[in-house]
Amino acid sequence: MQAAWNIVIITVDYMYFKHNRKCVIIQVTTNQTDVIIRTDEQERGIIMGMTMTQKILAAHAGLPYVEAGQLIEADLDLVLGNDITSPVAIHEMDKMKKTGVFDKDKIALVPDHFVPNKDIKSAEHCKCVREFAKKNEITNYFEVGQMGIEHALLPEKGLTVAGDVVIGADSHTCTYGALGAFSTGVGSTDMAAGMATGKAWFKVPSAIKFVLTGKPSKWVSGKDVILHIIGMIGVDGALYKSMEFVGDGVKNLSMDDRFTIANMAIEAGGKNGIFPVDDIAEAYIREHSTKKYTIYEADEDAVYDETYTIDLSTLKPTVAFPHLPENTHTVDEAGEVKIDQVVIGSCTNGRLDDLRIAAEVLEGRKVADGLRVIIIPATQTIYLKAMEEGMLKTFIEAGAVVSTPTCGPCLGGYMGILAEGERCVSTTNRNFVGRMGHVKSEVYLASPAVAAASAVTGKISQPSELGL
Repeated sequence: MQAAWNIVIITVDYMYFKHNRKCVIIQVTTNQTDVIIRTDEQERGIIMGMTMTQKILAAHAGLPYVEAGQLIEADLDLVLGNDITSPVAIHEMDKMKKTGVFDKDKIALVPDHFVPNKDIKSAEHCKCVREFAKKNEITNYFEVGQMGIEHALLPEKGLTVAGDVVIGADSHTCTYGALGAFSTGVGSTDMAAGMATGKAWFKVPSAIKFVLTGKPSKWVSGKDVILHIIGMIGVDGALYKSMEFVGDGVKNLSMDDRFTIANMAIEAGGKNGIFPVDDIAEAYIREHSTKKYTIYEADEDAVYDETYTIDLSTLKPTVAFPHLPENTHTVDEAGEVKIDQVVIGSCTNGRLDDLRIAAEVLEGRKVADGLRVIIIPATQTIYLKAMEEGMLKTFIEAGAVVSTPTCGPCLGGYMGILAEGERCVSTTNRNFVGRMGHVKSEVYLASPAVAAASAVTGKISQPSELGL
């Protein structure tokens, strides 16, 4: 049977191709497939397929096609700021002739780093954000009592969905890639421009494909997966690239696992991390959001700089030693590392599944003598559910303290500052020199399971050492 051909010619001016030379996109549609051909005055050739990230960016730039390295201006679905970064953006907006924000419903302001206010300076920052939100009638401003750690809160509130383009003045904004969105961290000046115009400039990233297969074992979670990857490729292994996670193994990862993995894409230098939108992701979106969403899939012939295949069933509980997330070791090869503090929380691992894992390990057990354990639910909703499920009772009876939602110790803010020579096992995302306190302290990044087991033994341990 002969294919029916329908040729559509679309002319677009690209800044990137041939220094703003006019480029013609010819889309040839048959009854079986689409073939896209690009031509210009000097060059004729087949355009390769786009990655998931590239498709999202193309759609938001109003273009039929983009390629790695191309400069585009894209419409934004959401602009995020917190109590540290928003004041800088607000002061930059004050310098602009334009008044007001582009859309009061598409800006989210979440004071989470130093709240409840730890000192006068943090109080002044929060006051600045609060007054700006009131002045501009920002719909999604979250005060103490309603707030949570921003990257756990926004998906929970249904503000981020598949197909969105989201920027945030926080490096871990890449978290929302777990829902099939393009999300990335920007500076406060870019946040200011985004709030004013609803647009942002991007250089279209190239991509690395991570093919996940198999099913992780009992105590292996998303944190172990991303630490393994960062240990494998290094902290600059995905520099300004999209990290796209695919494969049959994805279905064996919970949404909380996926949030954790996408969250730490930046720790490998990535521009963003992103997952395909499967039934699990769609169910999450429908449960939490009424927003319309769009599912994008990578083309079969999409171009990737590299492809890695990871069998999840082979992974072991993993820890990142000081002072980089790439300095990874499996727990069974960690040796005797005594610790002074454990932190379970953050935008990386403060979600409900994380707390459930920690509670399962700590149930009926006690924190080691001389050890401090701080547990921080990421949102008020998570805090409430943890209370209803009896987890808070488990934590307190074990000898831990439970905090209101805050970033707190993750960035050395408060609620768990380390003294000289102290060591902490933490479910946070960075372990740079001085990250959690004194420059001669040490932070070891781990999953909630490893952190909880270590809390019981007083050294870096895994649940199997407790007979679990």
